Amino acid sequence: MNSKKLTNLLKERLADESRTFQFNSQQDTLRIENVKTGKGITIELPRVIANYELVQEKAVEEVAYYVEEALQVMGEEHRMAGQEKSIFPVIRSTSFPTEAEEGNSFLFDEHTAETRVFYALDLGNTYRLIDERMLEREQWQAERIREVARFNVRSLSTEVKTDTVAGNTFYFLNTNDGYDASRIVNDAWLREMKENIQGTMALAIPHQDVIIIADVQNETGYDVLAQMAMSFFASGHVPITALSFLYEEGELEPIFILGKNKKRE
Repeated sequence: MNSKKLTNLLKERLADESRTFQFNSQQDTLRIENVKTGKGITIELPRVIANYELVQEKAVEEVAYYVEEALQVMGEEHRMAGQEKSIFPVIRSTSFPTEAEEGNSFLFDEHTAETRVFYALDLGNTYRLIDERMLEREQWQAERIREVARFNVRSLSTEVKTDTVAGNTFYFLNTNDGYDASRIVNDAWLREMKENIQGTMALAIPHQDVIIIADVQNETGYDVLAQMAMSFFASGHVPITALSFLYEEGELEPIFILGKNKKRE
């Protein structure tokens, strides 16, 4: 994969008469604009190419989804004042763009080696990621957003479905409210789940709309979790990571699972 091939793939995926595409070979970027609003997104192609080498078509799908969602809300002014209950954290892969547009960064925090936490204003059928200009316009401090978002995510349902495979118990949270993976920042819920785990607690957030928690009792449990994570990752609308994590002492540690062996990274 190279920049020109990726550009052609994105143009094909995002083709619309209301959009223009500008490839900058010197900066290795692709600019996509809505001709009606003049607003647009600049994609740093090397980041996407690096992700493509790992997950192939999923890398293109992730960027396409991001562009579609961003262009949909750009050009409209959304206010956070009075909408505190509609602010939530969202989990994205580290390859996800960190700027709404040049010089306007999203508010985000590093989470794990594989993930970052962004913050979003829920708009009903979609949401808008909160950026620095929104903060400046409404004179909100970033820490206020973080506190409100983490408080709100604790109010979301944590009802899970359970399955047992080869003596290992798996818990699935899948409400399709757009914030399933976001529950991973609900520390109180993770600690509560940990109290009920008999073996080793491991989990996966393969895409935006699911979180899997495993009570691993034997080596087969790691293999099953890895297979589940890859399957969900391949089918998810907004993929995050196919890797699994160990949950120990309140910390998440990515693990690579190969056959019947597990390797910490």
